[in-house]
Amino acid sequence: MLDIERVRRETPGCEQVIHLNNAGAALVPGVVLETVKGHLDLEAHMGGYEAARKVAARLDAVYDSLARLIHAEPDEIAVVENATRAWDMVFYSLNFRPGERILTSQAEYASNFIAYLQTARRTGAVVEVIPNDEHGQLDVAALAKRMDERVRLISITHVPTNGGLVNPAAEVGKIARAWQVPYLLDACQSVGQMPIDVGEIGCDMLSATSRKYLRGPRGVGFLYVRRELLHHLEPPFLDLHAATWTSPEHYELDPTAKRFENWECNIAAKLGFGRAVDYALEQKVEVTWPYIQTLAEALRGRLAEVPGVTVRDVGQVRCGIVSFTLEGVRPDRLRDYLTHQTINVNVSRAPSTLLDMKARNIGELVRASVHYYNSEAELNRFTEALHAYRAVGV
Repeated sequence: MLDIERVRRETPGCEQVIHLNNAGAALVPGVVLETVKGHLDLEAHMGGYEAARKVAARLDAVYDSLARLIHAEPDEIAVVENATRAWDMVFYSLNFRPGERILTSQAEYASNFIAYLQTARRTGAVVEVIPNDEHGQLDVAALAKRMDERVRLISITHVPTNGGLVNPAAEVGKIARAWQVPYLLDACQSVGQMPIDVGEIGCDMLSATSRKYLRGPRGVGFLYVRRELLHHLEPPFLDLHAATWTSPEHYELDPTAKRFENWECNIAAKLGFGRAVDYALEQKVEVTWPYIQTLAEALRGRLAEVPGVTVRDVGQVRCGIVSFTLEGVRPDRLRDYLTHQTINVNVSRAPSTLLDMKARNIGELVRASVHYYNSEAELNRFTEALHAYRAVGV
């Protein structure tokens, strides 16, 4: 059973705000905060290099924790500056030829799609968007019909930045495996929110961040690359950490996923990330995930009762991201009002998921994303604030 009161006591920010911006950056547990601060103190007192050597075993343990979290092996994990860098490092390791096809989803995130377009421009590859089905999620049957020998990559976002949707990642994985096509999954919003098993999903590559549902510090993320594919990929740039200079004219890549890393990193953030992953494992994601879903559905129900609110979520399986619009009110204005009420939400705009937002004729919306430390009482206060906003016409 999830002990909500204990988790809230262990989260210092719960005393300050109602935090419904977990899809942006979640509140860190106290133990994560202490881990980061503790290492910065260590660096200040004994020096950065010396402090790193002192915590070497703890740094190695971060890979073990991440591997446990997603059911992978430690040598398949790279820890990098952020999820975008993780995704870029593996995507740009793939070689594309003219006419080869990249298949993606309609709700794909802007950073990923920009990379597809750049690669298509440079190489002559073709970017194709798989349409959604009647539920608003990637149409698996349509994907199956698009497959042929020219498909070089299937690359989708598991949980888009807004819309509440959980794309059918495992069903996509079955198709990728059947055709032996590399499969890249952007799991930035799903790792930490729901159970992730890379074997069951069937993805070859996965990228995610620390700061969202894993509740870690900003400025750190990770990459998973399946071992069988790993040895066929050379990152777009290397340093003396990713490779070893073996002779004046030769180098050797690190045999593990660390070939996607670079030497300099934020040690304090990396340790904090590892502690956040351990904390998530302690809470058991298979326990927290149903609670997040229940809380999100409760919030959708409350929002539907607020005059002028339209909930904008889609999908057969929906997650903790709840998105909505309020008739006649700019999302920025509503967010700022809620900030003054010590309630945190975020605003999503069309350029973040251009194809999806244009298809749904939405320019911008409010995103309220719940986590397992949020409570029913907080949802009540949030919706009361919306009713008050409508009443006074702020």
